[in-house]
Amino acid sequence: MNHPLDQLRQTGIVPVVRIESASDAPALAKALADGGLLAAEITFRTSAAADTIRWMRRTVPEMFVGAGTVLTPEALNEAIDAGAGFGVSPGFRPEIACESVRRGMPFIPGIMTPTEIEAAMAAGFETLKFFPAEAAGGMKMLKALHAPYGNLSFMPTGGVTLANAADYLALHYVSCCGGSFIAPTDAIERGDFALIRQRAREVSDFIGALRSKMSDHKE
Repeated sequence: MNHPLDQLRQTGIVPVVRIESASDAPALAKALADGGLLAAEITFRTSAAADTIRWMRRTVPEMFVGAGTVLTPEALNEAIDAGAGFGVSPGFRPEIACESVRRGMPFIPGIMTPTEIEAAMAAGFETLKFFPAEAAGGMKMLKALHAPYGNLSFMPTGGVTLANAADYLALHYVSCCGGSFIAPTDAIERGDFALIRQRAREVSDFIGALRSKMSDHKE
């Protein structure tokens, strides 16, 4: 894998995680890794995000751990200093984009309209988060958005589940999806890492089977 975001593509459906206590980070990292998922997006919706990234990377060094819901340049720098390998935002802010370039952080800004796409393109970004995917019109909307911008790839997030992920991932311009269903906050809080491991395995097996099917269709 040569591109900084190739591990997200390999993962297929990236766990999007909101975690309240960094003390749960080692168990979370092990559960995801044991289930076959070696990438995760830790949202900066709680004060535990940066320490969670640190602990997950220490626990499973090969895991590609990034920061989600990056809303300010300060949060971006906090994530980078914690060891985040990539960053994701729900929308596009030029000051965050510029800081990510300055710091050399692989970054996926969020878009929902052609205007936002063109702003992100002008800043040099070619992989964009389509958010909130299902609420914004799902597959129909994404196909319409992609039509004028054929060189871009997208990471649909928001309402993505195993029931609709195959449809998204079948599009050649979808690099990966984000899914909060894999490691829900309530499961983390009650210590149900067996459930998270099970869902990670389901996703890993699903992605493997999907890629095998897509490969067979190409032959």
